[in-house]
Amino acid sequence: MVANHVKQDKIVYAYGPGGHSNLGSQEIFFRAGGLMHVSAILDEGTLLSGGALRSMAVERTPGYGRIVLEDYNLQAGDLLIIINAYGINSAVIDSALEARKRGVTTIGVTSVGHASQTPAEHPARHPSKQNLHDLVDIVLDCKVGVGDAVLEIDGLEQRVGAMSTFANAFLLNALVAETVHLIAADGVQPPIWMSGNATGGDEWNKQFIDRFKGRIKKL
Repeated sequence: MVANHVKQDKIVYAYGPGGHSNLGSQEIFFRAGGLMHVSAILDEGTLLSGGALRSMAVERTPGYGRIVLEDYNLQAGDLLIIINAYGINSAVIDSALEARKRGVTTIGVTSVGHASQTPAEHPARHPSKQNLHDLVDIVLDCKVGVGDAVLEIDGLEQRVGAMSTFANAFLLNALVAETVHLIAADGVQPPIWMSGNATGGDEWNKQFIDRFKGRIKKL
């Protein structure tokens, strides 16, 4: 799906509604070895840089995800990767619902188990009580367990070592790598970012910048 989109020279959008979920969209945007066709939807409302508690409150606000998609003007035929391991809050559910309304194809990077095991009355849930994995066209299951953290330390009540960012990043990089593999198998060389910190990186990237400037909002 992503390979066909890139071969048509169409932008692939990535949105991580929620504090640390934003890191997922950043992981495959402007990234060494990554597809230049990826546009990260980086909305200030849920970024932790604006305040952690504020971010959590915003991601629980019904209607917010719809506003973000309107701002990026996604249209029928577009492709959107929605990244949120928990897959239950208002921002993520509203973004999935708005994408469906607009005819946007969606890929969800989320944990089916985490959403399924979270009570319907949990305060973080969207008013509709729906899950991201039920609303997207394709699900990439990151398998994160309830609570996210996985390590137990003797004498401590709470576990440490959150896994969602690692799991999401692994799935997203695997998706990009397989996409490029499929495109290359068809004899096409897609534009790939080279690290600007590597010798020749700036020169390599410069040859493609004009192709994407203006098409990718945060470039």
